[in-house]
Amino acid sequence: MRRIEILQLLKNDHKGKKVKVNGWVRTFRNDRFIALNDGSTIHNLQIVVDVDSCDEQTLKTLHTGAALEVIGLVVESQGKGQHIEIQADEVRVLGIAHPDEYPLQPKKHSLDFLREKAHLRMRTSTFSAVFRVRHAASFAIHKYFHDNGFFMMHSPIITGSDAEGAGEMFRVTQFDLDELPKDKAGKVDNSKDFFGKTTNLTVSGQLEAELGAMALGKVYTFGPTFRAENSNTSRHLAEFWMIEPEIAFADLKDDMDLAEDMLRSVISYVKEHCADDLAYLDNREQQEDKQKPTNERHEMGLLDRLDFVVANAYERLTYTEAIEILRNSTPFKKKKFKYPVEWGTDLQSEHERFLVEKHFKKPVILTDYPAQIKAFYMRLNEDGKTVAAMDILFPGIGELVGGSQREERYEVLLEKCKQFNIPEEHIWWYLETRKFGTCKHAGFGLGFERLIMFLTGMGNVRDVIPFPRTPLNASF
Repeated sequence: MRRIEILQLLKNDHKGKKVKVNGWVRTFRNDRFIALNDGSTIHNLQIVVDVDSCDEQTLKTLHTGAALEVIGLVVESQGKGQHIEIQADEVRVLGIAHPDEYPLQPKKHSLDFLREKAHLRMRTSTFSAVFRVRHAASFAIHKYFHDNGFFMMHSPIITGSDAEGAGEMFRVTQFDLDELPKDKAGKVDNSKDFFGKTTNLTVSGQLEAELGAMALGKVYTFGPTFRAENSNTSRHLAEFWMIEPEIAFADLKDDMDLAEDMLRSVISYVKEHCADDLAYLDNREQQEDKQKPTNERHEMGLLDRLDFVVANAYERLTYTEAIEILRNSTPFKKKKFKYPVEWGTDLQSEHERFLVEKHFKKPVILTDYPAQIKAFYMRLNEDGKTVAAMDILFPGIGELVGGSQREERYEVLLEKCKQFNIPEEHIWWYLETRKFGTCKHAGFGLGFERLIMFLTGMGNVRDVIPFPRTPLNASF
């Protein structure tokens, strides 16, 4: 008999049919009722065990976490919460879970505890929902770009350049660290390393994506990126995933239009295809909010926030206009902001959320940032002080997307490399694209984990990636 997944069983009418299901025991109560889940859906399937026909050894091993094979008749359920159940003819324990050792007992566990059990936490309702949403969002992104004529590029993970110019990169080497080769000056001789030079894990696939756009017109990357930033905040990971489209013959407005359209499309897809998981996560957030002080609760529920960013047109304004709004705001005048608000400084999450959630009450796209706080590759505006950059701000998250029109003018880009102390020989290939058929082009970066935080309502980025990499933590 062929196995049927619980999702398909619940979707279709199988009453009166004999079926085989597999899954893991969520609960076993009254020595009769098993809540079985196979990961295909947030919903459990109730299995009714006939204790008289079930052998004693099987009953002894029916504990939370055990893997089962069940064959039985699908009948209408007599209990609440489900429309069908299985009257089991056969119950086979495929893998036992020792009750005195299995850590995921049928009770509420803290997220901190579950991070320590990342090899098992996907079996919980919360994390199975999060990672099904993550899958759907990933698929929706690929579908969006494919449907809109983009070509996917696999940008390199090992690189000799620092795309952001920040220097917070993980070193890649084949050297024996106990016996490093030295040159005549006594410094490490990197010419003897595997690549003959200093190399690192990439912080971005953008520079390579620009090369693709200069040949294929519209490309995107979707891959892992790395930052050696010693930060333990709820928003930082050492390893995370980025989506980075690049479009040729495009300016900043084209870039904003693309990002806004993509976000609407992806969020709409997830809403349609993950309705049960989102409903569960929405309810979970509501229950969590009840335990918090009133001023720390969400102003909108998860589902409302998703509707909010799909239904509302994104407000577009310049960084300079945003600074003026913030300095005229009540929180600024009453000194409620923790961080300063002045032209030339980067906006903090509290400022971004005020603009989105309090002032405009819609998603916001800020443009034309001061050149000194943005990356070297962003196009210098005619005022000589700002760059054609844009950030998209969402409720509860703050910055979700960062992009710009790229600097296509060779001499201007060369000068900016000098200002940012980026050696010309490190990115000679990037500079050459400005000499051979240059044109205006633009792109953006979307932090995938931040998007999943928004879609799921999870408050810590470590809870939306299966195995988080953070300072002093590379388990699993």
